[in-house]
Amino acid sequence: MPAIADLLSELSAQLLARKLKLVTAESCTGGLIASACTDLAGSSQWFECGFVTYSNAAKERDLGVPAEILNSYGAVSEETVKAMVKGAARYGDLSIAVSGIAGPGGAVAGKPVGTVWIGCGSEEVQRITLFQFDGDRDAVRQQSVAKALEMLLEFVNDAAH
Repeated sequence: MPAIADLLSELSAQLLARKLKLVTAESCTGGLIASACTDLAGSSQWFECGFVTYSNAAKERDLGVPAEILNSYGAVSEETVKAMVKGAARYGDLSIAVSGIAGPGGAVAGKPVGTVWIGCGSEEVQRITLFQFDGDRDAVRQQSVAKALEMLLEFVNDAAH
């Protein structure tokens, strides 16, 4: 997996070249993606804003995730992350969303610690992927940030072709 700094450098160049604004919607990563983006000087040219929607209520209120989705599938699900991507993209051109179980607790049947759904896209098109990361809480969160940025870079590059 490429280093976060390398991913951000390339992502920044691609977003600037296409004049796109990014919005983040984070749960288990707690703002780490937004922090990584804004660590890069000049990111105000392509980073619009970030949402840390840790609770279901925040996902509903701030991103418009329907309660029915949260009640039926849970916060850590493909359906919820897809709704998070769409909701966040209303505030910019592209968004990245993450919801998962970083641990050490929180595991439920079928969703062990390290289960993370990551999505990226726009209001119209979303790409959502399930990951199973290993390690402690910090390791799961760091892997989630790197993979989210990698996915977004792939999405931006695919959209350009």
